[in-house]
Amino acid sequence: MSVKTHRVATIPGDGIGPEVISAGITVLQNLADTLGTFKLEFAHFDWSSETYKKTGKYIPDGGLDELKEHDAILFGSVGAPDVPDHISLWGLRLAICQPLQQYANVRPTRILRGTSSPLRNCSPGDLDWVIIRENSEGEYAGQGGRSHIGQPWEVATETAIFSRYAVERIMRFAFETARSRPRKMLTVVSKSNAQRNGMVLWDEVAAEVGKEFADVKLDKMLVDAMTARMALKPGSIDTVVASNLHADILSDLAAALAGSIGIAPTSNLDPTRKNPSMFEPIHGSAFDITGKGVANPVATFWTAAEMLNWLGETAAAQKLMQSVETVCEGGLLTGDLGGKATTKEVTDAVVREIQKLGAGH
Repeated sequence: MSVKTHRVATIPGDGIGPEVISAGITVLQNLADTLGTFKLEFAHFDWSSETYKKTGKYIPDGGLDELKEHDAILFGSVGAPDVPDHISLWGLRLAICQPLQQYANVRPTRILRGTSSPLRNCSPGDLDWVIIRENSEGEYAGQGGRSHIGQPWEVATETAIFSRYAVERIMRFAFETARSRPRKMLTVVSKSNAQRNGMVLWDEVAAEVGKEFADVKLDKMLVDAMTARMALKPGSIDTVVASNLHADILSDLAAALAGSIGIAPTSNLDPTRKNPSMFEPIHGSAFDITGKGVANPVATFWTAAEMLNWLGETAAAQKLMQSVETVCEGGLLTGDLGGKATTKEVTDAVVREIQKLGAGH
């Protein structure tokens, strides 16, 4: 029987990105070799802030066309102390997400076995969310400008864009995601009391699309009230959909409430599958710990599992997460989770667990 080969483009990027992506590749390659049910072919793209400082570009001419030759993209992080953040973000991450129509940003959050939440009395199973973020427009549409720079009357505008087309497609994706989960619940987050144009359209389209999903329980929250609900009633939440800015903030809060931003994954999906989707840990470049060998690779491992799910390798994804949680439950944790383990120690332990599972395969 022929074994499918998945072509994965890796973009380690900045800071701890290369450290965690290297760990991710090690674990993924070991998983593929151990199970023997699929193969992975990695292509390395050295696009980073160092590249930008040398060449003036993050992505070389024709770079996106090269990415399109792959089945998925595994991304580390972007951001460096000596490059303004808006240049690095727009030069690399958003320069991939937007042209490749990766309009659905999906961020699952749950308390992994062996880790703990800062929320009192919140145990594994009590917090299990998926936050869906509109990833193509909204507050990050890039529309606006600055005039009279340097003058006392300088003006900067940042225009949020909400198109019916983009809102409808993310709502439909969110309802379908909610429908696929056991509780079939969707919370639509907005700020339509204060933002009376784009966010009112957001709410109206959510209600319209919701009529097609009678089996999904729908509720609506203002974003500020949602932060309180996440902290006080985590068990009342299942699937959440929010705009680019709101979901960006809420998903970082969600990761912290689940134990650490060092374990949180992200998928940037093109649900049409015309373009490759991109998978990344959400922790960023973390220059304060770069090169120290203590970065938590769990977010990358969970991200890798999400990538395998998207590629159709669901059994392998489950085995990877099972191995990761077994290691966490054994007490081998990095500093952000209260332990003292190194990146390599956690990676090696996950590899050992994969091999044990493989032996019983």
